[in-house]
Amino acid sequence: MASLTNQIFVFMVVLFLFVLKTSASLENHSSIDGLLPFSAKHVTQTTLIVHCRNKGDDLGVIRLNWKDSFDFRFRVNLRKTTTYTCSFEWPNNTATFDIFRADRDDNPKSKYGVCSECIWSIYEPTPCRDRRDGGQPQCFPWYH
Repeated sequence: MASLTNQIFVFMVVLFLFVLKTSASLENHSSIDGLLPFSAKHVTQTTLIVHCRNKGDDLGVIRLNWKDSFDFRFRVNLRKTTTYTCSFEWPNNTATFDIFRADRDDNPKSKYGVCSECIWSIYEPTPCRDRRDGGQPQCFPWYH
């Protein structure tokens, strides 16, 4: 009986080492990732490319890494028509959005309220204007 137990133990150790070796030698094949124990993993931080402009001011192209931020300052024109449009580019997607519109962001009658400091969180599914009071952010559709 002890001999059979030892054989099973040796077989399990050999099988484990075989799987471990196979896993290490196939680490570049994504079709098996996660199937074998100790398979290699790959984490990528995506760069977001931002380009913001209005009729008279081009802020240029900015590359943002994960958790980076970008800010700019301006004054709303007297006619209250100031608009800054930004394009956002991820590796496989591009979207456009008016990051500031005077009628939406500088109008006390707007349902979104006036923001003297407009704070946006940009997500691939949607841009969201954060609230200073910590309340629920207001998310908007992309223009594509």
